[in-house]
Amino acid sequence: MIRALYTAASGMSAQQMNLDTIANNLANSATTGFRSRQMQFEDMIYQNMVMPGSAASTQTVAAGLQIGLGTRSASSEVIMTQGDFNQTSSPLDLAIQGLGFFQVSMPNGTIAYTRDGSFHMNNQGTMVTADGNALLPNITIPSNATNVTISQYGVVDATLPGQQTPAQVGQITLATFANPGGLTSVGGNLLQASGSSGNAITDLPGGSSGVGTLQQGYLENSNVDVVEEFVQMVLAQRAYESNSKVIHAADDMYSQINNLVR
Repeated sequence: MIRALYTAASGMSAQQMNLDTIANNLANSATTGFRSRQMQFEDMIYQNMVMPGSAASTQTVAAGLQIGLGTRSASSEVIMTQGDFNQTSSPLDLAIQGLGFFQVSMPNGTIAYTRDGSFHMNNQGTMVTADGNALLPNITIPSNATNVTISQYGVVDATLPGQQTPAQVGQITLATFANPGGLTSVGGNLLQASGSSGNAITDLPGGSSGVGTLQQGYLENSNVDVVEEFVQMVLAQRAYESNSKVIHAADDMYSQINNLVR
């Protein structure tokens, strides 16, 4: 009976974390370039009452007798499906059609990666994120540019007053990973490489490494499927209720045993 209490408690704890993940997904359903996460669970250690293959009198037990001791959260995987595109009026808004991430420079000197292509110019004309982190490689657009075009292959051209032909002012590169689901979320629509994701592989948009192309004047919406998240929320709630009922049942059984002892 003690096992039933702790086993059910582990299930309730796991479903609480599952609901936390679902809540974060729903909260970011309108966040540009957001990648949803999905909880994965695993069973815990088993108590071997009778080992499979052990001898019972003159016969061999084939299946044995094992009692599981619950579940736990194993991982929180980033789902990398493509989000829908939203057309905007800003020439510095970019969406990636296919695989890949924009590279941005963090204040501590590290590199972070994002699908959020809502870029702006700072007071020096450098393309930066909403938080002021510079796009890598650095691209500086002249303050007197009358028109900025970004091709699907990442070539940034600017038209200056008195010039008929646009001048190239930069080249955007994208990064991809062997296991993008292993990237670590650090907030601010940013991800960082980890031992699970592997090192970044950089290439030009549409290059041979498989990175996607760019779409100027578009932003990628969150890939959260609100309907699916609500379904998962109901399932998590029902699983939580089921485990709580197990605790109530075990408690009632303990109560009856205590009454017998009296």
